Amino acid sequence: MIMRLYIMRVFIIMVADKCIGYFVFYISFAEIMKGKIKMQKETIFKGAATALITPLNENGVDYEKLGSLIDWQINEGISALVACGTTGEGSTLTDEEHREVIRYFVERVGGRVPVVAGTGSNDTAYAIDLTEFSCKVGADAMLVVTPYYNKATQKGLVKMYEAIADRSTKPLILYNVPSRTGCNIEPKTYLQLADHPMIAAIKEASGNISKIVETMSLVGDKLDLYSGNDDQIVPLLSLGGKGVISVLSNLVPKKTVQICTRFFEGDIVGSAALQYELLPLVNALFSEVNPIPVKAAMAKMGFCENFLRLPLTTIEDKNAEILYDCMRAHRLIK
Repeated sequence: MIMRLYIMRVFIIMVADKCIGYFVFYISFAEIMKGKIKMQKETIFKGAATALITPLNENGVDYEKLGSLIDWQINEGISALVACGTTGEGSTLTDEEHREVIRYFVERVGGRVPVVAGTGSNDTAYAIDLTEFSCKVGADAMLVVTPYYNKATQKGLVKMYEAIADRSTKPLILYNVPSRTGCNIEPKTYLQLADHPMIAAIKEASGNISKIVETMSLVGDKLDLYSGNDDQIVPLLSLGGKGVISVLSNLVPKKTVQICTRFFEGDIVGSAALQYELLPLVNALFSEVNPIPVKAAMAKMGFCENFLRLPLTTIEDKNAEILYDCMRAHRLIK
């Protein structure tokens, strides 16, 4: 027996707020997956998503502090939250912790903003398993980094992302950060992946504006673009970007959102001015490898302990003083 999966769509005909009829049609899921039928992809979020820290102590994840931090971020107007990304120290969480943090995010957020789960790995089978779990517990989207250490060819990237997307029921954001992974997604590779119905967006942290321009010229009508660098929010918005996945917004969620909001409202000068204003703070947050400085900053603000797992160590004193001076300039600490 051959089984076929179809998507049913119902269109209701309304006149003067009354239903006078409807019609139904079915779309073959197989045809969608083959790219023969194009379905419009929904934007996951527009604005700023915080790549949130994970409060840790010597006993593990501090869920009380994590819950308070999630609530504060939402109250400050953040557009979305990312769990277990680079900034959330996903690489040093145990598998059990990783899954529980994602589950906790979804439960605590309670639908107030989209939750994006970091499910990438250099083991594709594990990335699929973590993606399926995150879909099941209710995450709204997946952030999937390129494979690190073992890396991949462009052909390998296409096959990996297709394998993960084929098993996901939620949209994927492809995460390109070659400075960390040694693996870069080329513009033509994005084009090969752009028609997959579950691949919806790009987080670009390569810093290569020329390549990003080329990418958007190829897939700008198929994939949403998010900046992965806090010092390039406005430049990527100018290329049609939908926002930023941000480290900076851990400290200043409201102002990071405002960079995007001003731009979307046509106040380009005001958006750029805020980007300029926050640049020294951004530079201080990247004076050492992320998330070392942001963890120190959030601890100084009382949101967590300044606790990191090896191989990460606490911030050097000279960098800490520069960071704290910037924070004082923005009245984040006294």
